[in-house]
Amino acid sequence: MIKKKWKDRIPSLLFFLFLLGMWQFLTITAQIPLWILPTPLQIAQALWETRQLLWMHTLTTLLETTVGFLLAVIFSLITAGIMVLSPWIKRLIYPFLIISQTVPLIAIAPLLILWLGYGLTPKIIIIIIVCFFPITISLIEGLELTDRDLLNLLKSMGATRWQVFYIVRWPHALPSFFSGLKIAATYSVMGAVIGEWLGSSSGLGVYLTRSSHSFLTDRVFAAIFTITLLSFVYFTLISALARIALPWIAKDPDDNLN
Repeated sequence: MIKKKWKDRIPSLLFFLFLLGMWQFLTITAQIPLWILPTPLQIAQALWETRQLLWMHTLTTLLETTVGFLLAVIFSLITAGIMVLSPWIKRLIYPFLIISQTVPLIAIAPLLILWLGYGLTPKIIIIIIVCFFPITISLIEGLELTDRDLLNLLKSMGATRWQVFYIVRWPHALPSFFSGLKIAATYSVMGAVIGEWLGSSSGLGVYLTRSSHSFLTDRVFAAIFTITLLSFVYFTLISALARIALPWIAKDPDDNLN
């Protein structure tokens, strides 16, 4: 099964290498200046030469992202559970969840920094705001899409509301829950970087801004590569957890034919 998955990724890997090769060829052929568009090799060189500085900034972003993401998961679990168990609370809170996504994050971030300073707290809150909505909405939909026949069966057997939630609703909601986690995992790094852009002393957003202002475009691309890699790591971890928690969904259907 693992070999098959790697074989499935070979076309994408080859296409990615082809794009890098074309990028390298065209930038050299057209003699594009480094400050406009560096070659992949120049970006790789910048990654290596600034690896210690880049790693220092990455640790800050990693701390902010991890703490903010975990808190967003906790708040989402509590909020979704309460809203599903209590319909009137859902009618009260749900509109505010939607409204929270209509306000641009770039407008909220300066206020948080103004109120809370330039430390980790405003960045963590920004990440919570970014991640909270997709996790909560996905979990609510998963909890509400439970098979009605199973719910009626447990109710007819005298099950309490909590027993119904734990035995039926929660297992059925796990696929939707992990889908929301995957979306939030990729957004979390973006939220941290936006917060660092607007005010911070360290982090990938700071590194990106300073490199851009100095016209060090190769370092800008190095920061972008690191941010993308960090998002991919979070996504991969969530996918691995989903395979562990939902082995019947992660299982390849072709395995049953062998």
